[in-house]
Amino acid sequence: MTPMIDVVFQLIIFFIVTVAQQQKEVEMELRLAMAPDGKAVERKDPRTITVDVDEQGRIYIARQRLSLQMLQNILRGAVARHGQTLPVVIRADAGTRHEYVRRVMDVCSQAGLWKIKFAAIKERAK
Repeated sequence: MTPMIDVVFQLIIFFIVTVAQQQKEVEMELRLAMAPDGKAVERKDPRTITVDVDEQGRIYIARQRLSLQMLQNILRGAVARHGQTLPVVIRADAGTRHEYVRRVMDVCSQAGLWKIKFAAIKERAK
């Protein structure tokens, strides 16, 4: 009986941790702005760095929160490895203030990157 109770407690802990991780993912969801007249991306460069900016101005790469200095270090390292033609995509929440996006653009510029694109939704899902 005791080993079975131990297994049940292990499962409970597993599900609690899993739910907490899923909650973090939901919190990071961005509501991208609409751009129905924008050109759709047909082929994405595999070297592309995607930078997310949420409504409060927090910066993320691959769901990892970064400071402006950390972002600058990452971008400078990427430029050293791949050159200045490395593309950057900025995905900002529709409610994000422009000053937050501008900070990311400035960091890209300081790192020597000039191929900057902005992500948006072409059409709503049906």
